[in-house]
Order: sequence, then structure tokens, then C-alpha cells
Amino acid sequence: MAMLIVSSVVLFLFTAFCCPSNVNAAYNVISFGAKPDGQTDSTQAFLRAWTSACNSVQAATIYVPRGRFLLKAVVFRGPCKNQINVQIDGTLIAPLDYRAMGNSGNWILFIKVNRVRVSGGTLDAKGAGFWACRASGNNCPVGARSITFNWANDIVVSGLTSINSQLSHIVINSCNNVLVRNVKIIAPDLSPNTDGIHVQSSTGVTISSGNIKTGDDCISIGPGTRNLWMERIQCGPGHGVSIGSLAKEFNEDGVQNVTLTNSVFTGSDNGVRIKSWARPSTSFVRNIMYRNLVMKNVENPLIIDQNYCPNNINCPGQSSGVKISQVTYKNIQGTSATPVAVIFDCSPSNPCRGIRMQDIKLTYLNKPAQASCTHIGGTTTGVIVPESCL
Repeated sequence: MAMLIVSSVVLFLFTAFCCPSNVNAAYNVISFGAKPDGQTDSTQAFLRAWTSACNSVQAATIYVPRGRFLLKAVVFRGPCKNQINVQIDGTLIAPLDYRAMGNSGNWILFIKVNRVRVSGGTLDAKGAGFWACRASGNNCPVGARSITFNWANDIVVSGLTSINSQLSHIVINSCNNVLVRNVKIIAPDLSPNTDGIHVQSSTGVTISSGNIKTGDDCISIGPGTRNLWMERIQCGPGHGVSIGSLAKEFNEDGVQNVTLTNSVFTGSDNGVRIKSWARPSTSFVRNIMYRNLVMKNVENPLIIDQNYCPNNINCPGQSSGVKISQVTYKNIQGTSATPVAVIFDCSPSNPCRGIRMQDIKLTYLNKPAQASCTHIGGTTTGVIVPESCL
């Protein structure tokens, strides 16, 4: 049933955008004053093109030809009168001076839009200067996510490459029916907080065929995420595919109906992770499926961490209120970079329940890896390596 729902969403999004307008009849950003020289600020030209497309009663295409276009922080606001295809054949570059992005928290923001497709192209956020500022301890701006969709519906992001985001590369927040496919995300493995794709407060998101190499989570899944389907993900380096961290706030929505399948993790800090702070919360995690995964030299292939506290700074030191249940790990094989490949550290006040493991084979240095479990209940079937501690 889950697969049928996802297939229906993908089919709808494909048919909605299968036939974009001819680029010769589209709104070419150069016609609105944009310069493909990588030095002239083209922000206002892009906004003028957006305004024209947004006001079109017929489906419109905004065309970004080959070249390098300098953009400062920009907001593409809806609602619009019809669907819009943003076809990018060039590269959008952020200012080299990270302070020019201000404190909005976003570089390219789509807000309250429906039926928008962003296809092709490269985003180069020039994040190194901002990372250096953060590392120096100086007074820095808040940082910018490269491309964000807020309160948007029926969105497609296809064939996009994102390089060196200051913070998260792609953010899906408070959206419905989103397809992200064939994206490539690149940032150094030590770049801080450069999550590849972040999803929160959204329903019906599909992420397919992504190649993600970054300094934080390849995909991070925040509160309020429902019906998320991820497939054919290549992750690493990075921190894996993570649900959470949760329990940042007491009144917090949960995460449910999430599937990750047919994916490979290579040299990542984690494989699949569920993490929550050790403090009271109304949040929950349930109906999660991890299946058909390959781990290649991954430090923590399978991990639930309900005592999450990065760098052990300002740890709550309480018991997590996040209720984790109905999590399935099926057909997961490969190698661990550490002796303990399975760590299930659940809450003493809200133990993990309904954890299922089937056909797991994880080794360390050509020998069976180890497993560690606390406050957890579940079942196993098939061959389980390391030996189950459920």
C-alpha cells in the first residue's frame, strides 16, 4: 500500500510537469537583465523573471542559460497563477563574502508556491568562508541554507547539483507532495551542519537516486515528517540518514511512515540513525522500514541514540520522552568500521518497542561485529550477524 501511494504521487508529479514550455517562449533571465559573468549581481533580474512567470495565466518556464549567475539571498514568493518550471542550464553562485547573505537563514527560498519544478543546473554556495568563521569562534551570521521550500505543494527538484552550502543544501519544510530525484550534493566531510536534504513538517516526500557527500547527515528527518520514501541513495562521507534529533522541545510532533530502501553507505559516520535528546517530549517515531541496504566501512551502521548530545556539551541528563516503535531492519549487509555495528541505546522511561530485525550481516575486520542494546524489545528472523541483543 505504501509503495502504491508513493507511485501515485510520483506519477502525478511526473504528469504535472512532463511537458514544460519551449525555452524559446520562456522567461529567459538574461532578457530581464541577468549577466552570466559570475560577477554582476543578477538577483533583481531573477526576481523580475519570477514575477512575470508567477503572473502568467498559462504554464511558464523560467530559463537560466549556460553561464555563472551571481545571486544574493532571494525569495521567490507565491501563490502563482499556474505551474512554473525553472530550467537551469548554468550555475548559480553565492557571493564569496558570506556576510553578503545577511541573516535570513536562506539563500534561495521558495515560499507558498504550488506546482513548481526546478530542473538541472548547479548551486555553488561558496560556503568555505562561513565555515572558517564558525571554526574561528568569531561573530558570524546565522548561515544560509542553499535552497528551501516552505509551505509548498506539488514540487519537483530534478537533476540539481548543490556544492558547498553554508548550512543544509536542500530543505523541505511544511510541504506536501514533493519529489527530489537525481540530485548530487557535495561538501567536505568536515564541513559543519551541511546536511544534504532536510525534511520536516512535510507529508508525501519522495527522494530518489541521490548521490550525497557532505559533512553532516546525508538526509535528516525532522519532526512532523510523514509518508517519506527514500530509494537508491548513495551516502558518504556524511553522518548517514538520520531521524532527528528529536526532543529539542517538549511539545513536538513525531515522525511516522518512513522507508529507506536499495541504498549504499560508504565511509559514513553512521548508517541509519534515530536520535533524540534525553529530555521529556511528546514526540514519537513509528512505522519505519530500513531494507536492502549495503554498509561499506561505516562507523555505526545501525544506531538508535536516545542520549544524543553532540560534543557532550549542555547535555540534558534526563530520560527521553520520545516513543520509538515498529522499526524494521531487513536485508542489511556490509562492513563496520568499528567493532560494535549495532547500538540500540533507548530511553529507560520509554523503551523502544516492536523492533524487528531480519537477515542482517555486518562484519568488522572479516569477523562478526558486536551489538549493544539497552531498554529495547523486539524480534528477529533469518540470519542475524552480529548476534541479536534484542
